[in-house]
Amino acid sequence: MGPPTTDDGRDGYVTFVECHQHRLLRAAYLVCGNRHQAEDLLQEALLKLALCWPVVRQGDPAAYVRTILYRDAVSWWRRRRREWLSAYPPERATAEGDGTLRLALRDALGHLPPRQRAVLVLRYFEDLTEAATAEALGVTVGTVKSQCHAALRRLREVAPELARDEGRSGDLVTGMEVNP
Repeated sequence: MGPPTTDDGRDGYVTFVECHQHRLLRAAYLVCGNRHQAEDLLQEALLKLALCWPVVRQGDPAAYVRTILYRDAVSWWRRRRREWLSAYPPERATAEGDGTLRLALRDALGHLPPRQRAVLVLRYFEDLTEAATAEALGVTVGTVKSQCHAALRRLREVAPELARDEGRSGDLVTGMEVNP
């Protein structure tokens, strides 16, 4: 079953997807750390959106898709092994500076439990409030705060090069962009 068949609904759905797909794909990649899995997660989320587009379009479709995306990612992690086998060595930065930090951040995110990773992506990449993050994940604001605190502490342990220093402005995660 595809997008709605009425011209008005279909056009609105197609416009929404065209405007938001790249940002949503990047968020999915940050959550799962794998481009192919991110594409699958986003495709499933957009399919679920298409099935209920007439109802969701009157609210906030982007929030609806984000919620599906993060909840499906957590469900996927619960069903699968945490260890990913790869025939290829990890990517290495070719230039000094931000590229090295992006790779370090991406690798460090891979060491976090699914819920902590989702909280960091929602709070710092999607720039959602604690309340909006809690709503998207179906948890309390207190859980978001504790998961965020624990995740940042773990990132500092795993990748101390990401911590703030005198020579660089910015914080551990905020302001850094990871490209899939």
